[in-house]
Amino acid sequence: MKSAVSSSLLFNSKNLFNPNPFSRFTLLKSSFFPKLLSPRSITNHTLKLPSSSTSALRSISTSMASSFNPEQARVPSALPLPAPPLTKFNIGLCQLSVTADKKRNISHAKNAIEEAASKGAKLVLLPEIWNSPYSNDSFPVYAEDIDAGGDASPSTTMLSEVSKRLKITIIGGSIPERVGDRLYNTCCVFGSDGELKAKHRKIHLFDIDIPGKITFMESKTLTAGETPTIVDTDVGRIGIGICYDIRFQELAMIYAARGAHLLCYPGAFNTTTGPLHWELLQRARATDNQLYVATCSPARDSGAGYTAWGHSTLVGPFGEVLATTEHEEDIIIAEIDYSILEQRRSSLPLNKQRRGDLYQLVDIERLNSK
Repeated sequence: MKSAVSSSLLFNSKNLFNPNPFSRFTLLKSSFFPKLLSPRSITNHTLKLPSSSTSALRSISTSMASSFNPEQARVPSALPLPAPPLTKFNIGLCQLSVTADKKRNISHAKNAIEEAASKGAKLVLLPEIWNSPYSNDSFPVYAEDIDAGGDASPSTTMLSEVSKRLKITIIGGSIPERVGDRLYNTCCVFGSDGELKAKHRKIHLFDIDIPGKITFMESKTLTAGETPTIVDTDVGRIGIGICYDIRFQELAMIYAARGAHLLCYPGAFNTTTGPLHWELLQRARATDNQLYVATCSPARDSGAGYTAWGHSTLVGPFGEVLATTEHEEDIIIAEIDYSILEQRRSSLPLNKQRRGDLYQLVDIERLNSK
């Protein structure tokens, strides 16, 4: 049966372009549906197949699907979505104004986290570079030794204290990190016990030159991170990226293959690329991978050397914008419901339809750790 179908389609491929819409149905009828109703019934949407023909069609469909080898489209194979500790919870996105006063920035972030928690947030996300102006001149001045902690890192010391006291998970935006003679753009994740659960160093540095609009070269001062970061928390498995990382769909795909429920991107898109790409990229990452995407930006300061676009947002697994704001300082509280993930993936089963016979995404880190 399979060879007959393949042969028929091969030698009659011209039927696909035939102006007669019934020619290819006639072909299928003569090939393997001898009791098929007339083409006229097709136009009336009354096509009913005999049970034997239905079984044959199902068998062919299953055979074709299995030949796609979807499990081989991601190497190593994708992990199953883990059962989250919570199915529903509130996330808080703190879009903060940032000044040159570091102590004020730290205190201001602390107040915003406390306000978000008081409104029911179990997970709080801060912006990219929230303790410092966003500039190559500022990064070395405001950088902290995160590993040393204490007075060497007042920003993360505050995050640890607040997360433990409020019993919430904090995705600590990002701050400049100093390690020896190197600087990184680093996001710290603190659990509800106040412990540092993960540290993500921005993998893709923001080097951009749009003549007459914006030029910025993070690589003048910062070093690129080397490791994708996914972390299990009290509010699910979360993949972390920072701003420019969102442009690289491979990173998000790796996180999805590692079983992420949610991707968090603290970011500071600018007023040139922000209107064009900020929401577009968030919705694309969520839609492609059928998971939640949350972003958090600094509030806009038109007098700053670098002007942030704002518009912190939560996107659902169908690419729908669930909550967003404008460019002013704001705190968004929105609900995440992980039960929707399975619904969306069942309705649109992308993971079962990937063509592992044609392409592969290789997770180098997981592959090397086997």
